[in-house]
Amino acid sequence: MKDTIDLKWINNLAFEAIIDGHKMIVDAKPEVGGTDKGPSPKPLMMVAIGGCTGIDVASLLKKMRIEVEQFNVRVEGDITEEHPKHFSAMHIIYEFKGRDLPLDKIKKAVELSQNKYCGVSESYRKAMKLTYEIRLV
Repeated sequence: MKDTIDLKWINNLAFEAIIDGHKMIVDAKPEVGGTDKGPSPKPLMMVAIGGCTGIDVASLLKKMRIEVEQFNVRVEGDITEEHPKHFSAMHIIYEFKGRDLPLDKIKKAVELSQNKYCGVSESYRKAMKLTYEIRLV
């Protein structure tokens, strides 16, 4: 199986991609010569892992019939100072709000996502340190 994404150069440092029928522009920040028409690529890596695991966990909780009032995924990334600047680590914080939430089932859903279902986590784990925590707020 293979996935392909084409990026079309718009101008300067901006590119347009069509992802699953959705148009997205990536660009660089003005301080490095871009025009800020869209997000820069590295933060999209955090979006990818947060979205991947978030979708997994939300789906698993739904199957477990666990209702939460709020569910947020926060991703913190450590970027190296030297070039090529890259993520050396990411930390995922799962925040849940609700009444009488079963922590054991939430932990199971998060662990299943991290260890079995989230392909982004699996890919990133080979390149950097990945950690996570669960917070009931």
